[in-house]
Amino acid sequence: MSQKRYCDGVSRRDLLRIGTACGLGLSLPELLRQQAFANEGVRKDVSLIILFLKGGLSTIDTWDMKPDAPAEFRGEFQPISTNVPGIQIGEHLPRVAQILDRFSLVRSFYQRSSDHGPADHYMLTGYHPLAGFNPNLHPNNQRPSHGSIIARKLGARGSVPPYVCLPRMHASAGSAYLGSAVAPFVVEADPNAPNFAVPDLTPPLAIQADRLNDRQALRASIDRFQKSGETAANRQAQAVDVFQQRAFELMTSSATKSAFDIHEEPDALRDAYGRNSLGQSCLMARRLVEAGVRCVTIDHTNWDTHDNNFSVLKSDLLPLLDHGMSTLFRDLTERGMLDSTLVVVTGEFGRTPRINGNAGRDHWGPAFTVALGGGGIQGGRVVGASDARAERPEGVAHTPEDLSATMYRLLGINPADEFYTPEGRPIKIANDGKVITELL
Repeated sequence: MSQKRYCDGVSRRDLLRIGTACGLGLSLPELLRQQAFANEGVRKDVSLIILFLKGGLSTIDTWDMKPDAPAEFRGEFQPISTNVPGIQIGEHLPRVAQILDRFSLVRSFYQRSSDHGPADHYMLTGYHPLAGFNPNLHPNNQRPSHGSIIARKLGARGSVPPYVCLPRMHASAGSAYLGSAVAPFVVEADPNAPNFAVPDLTPPLAIQADRLNDRQALRASIDRFQKSGETAANRQAQAVDVFQQRAFELMTSSATKSAFDIHEEPDALRDAYGRNSLGQSCLMARRLVEAGVRCVTIDHTNWDTHDNNFSVLKSDLLPLLDHGMSTLFRDLTERGMLDSTLVVVTGEFGRTPRINGNAGRDHWGPAFTVALGGGGIQGGRVVGASDARAERPEGVAHTPEDLSATMYRLLGINPADEFYTPEGRPIKIANDGKVITELL
């Protein structure tokens, strides 16, 4: 067929494709947007690990210190140099400081909520909750989480689930209107426990594997007589069926069982990650991504340091983060996985620049820092800045929408794509976020 192009640059073949696509309900602008995205050569087959520091990491004491600010702002900690000339971070992350060339910091992050429920939802979905939202009255999952969107757009790799939450599921990490088929597989167990095992991967002790297969076949036969009653109105029954099928597939998958068997790891590596929930969750996340899981969300708590901020960070929290995060980046690098694994480290917001009367810092959404590395991110960079007291971003502020757009772009998902709610309303994946191009 002739490849002659018209004056607008569209070839005859492309014009035929446009006609076909429009016949299927895809508009010309949407087709051109998809075509432009495909031609950008974005990175494909990237996995995502979200280390969510629930409660809100004090980034003024870690990623974005202000040593020249008044004492009631700068706090007790001192900055230290990193392995990237000119970049300093907090003194209680010495191991992380030596791998900063593998990740970057967005110091101009802003979000419009300083309340846990709405802020959690905003960071884990890219959408601020609708007006009138009350986490005590409404489910904290009005929009699908990043992991569920990734699962829907990219699907599973092999027999492992595409989206996993550990050691528990955050309230905002669900699938919302996308349904049970892309809900996360939830570990519901601490990988640091000596007898760690994933409950849902263990069949009842009284049932042998061959009998389990027989029961599944019998159930399938019975279900064929019930399908006529499972209409669109009976969504709850359909959801149960999806979960039953997924549970059976997981229980009988040797690949899935092996991926979750953290006891296969050498003791020395487990020690390097840290024998605690955060460290072992980071190790588990690496195992899962290596096995083919597309998105792992680690929910680690409690970073809500209203009281004794400095002693809690110094003695309890920052040593865990220092070991777990630094070893994760080193481990991914040594296994040749960093280029195909995007790691995002964030809380729902930062902490108040001004220290309160209890030697703590309170919630602060107007300015904080997010760390990102791997998966196409250029390491060793600082994007943006906060003002002299870390109260507001200076210049352009980056938002949860921008974070979503950046993550999706790196995973090969078009941020402009849309899903439809059960009411038929189109919702953009990234809510008009802009890719943070300085990171790429």
